[in-house]
Amino acid sequence: MATSIKPFLVLGVSGLGLALASCGAQAPLQPLASNERPVAPYGEVDKPDAEQLLELPTLAAPERSVELRRRSEEREDDPFDLPPD
Repeated sequence: MATSIKPFLVLGVSGLGLALASCGAQAPLQPLASNERPVAPYGEVDKPDAEQLLELPTLAAPERSVELRRRSEEREDDPFDLPPD
C-alpha cells in the first residue's frame, strides 16, 4: 500500500516546487504605499531610491588589488609554517 502512495507524493512535492518557483515577480522594487523610504542620510537632501539602496558600499565588495606574479620568486621564511605534531 505504501508503494502506491510514493508516486503521488513525489508528483505533489515536485508540482508544489514548480508552483513556488514560478511565482517570483521580476519588476522594479517599489516601496509599499504604507511604507516610507528610509530617511535621508545626514547632510543629504534627497532620500535614496531602491537602486541606490541596493548598491553595495566599497567596503562590502572591494576591488581586487592582488597583483599577479609574472615570474617565480623564492618564498620568505614563515615562522608560523610549522610541521604537524
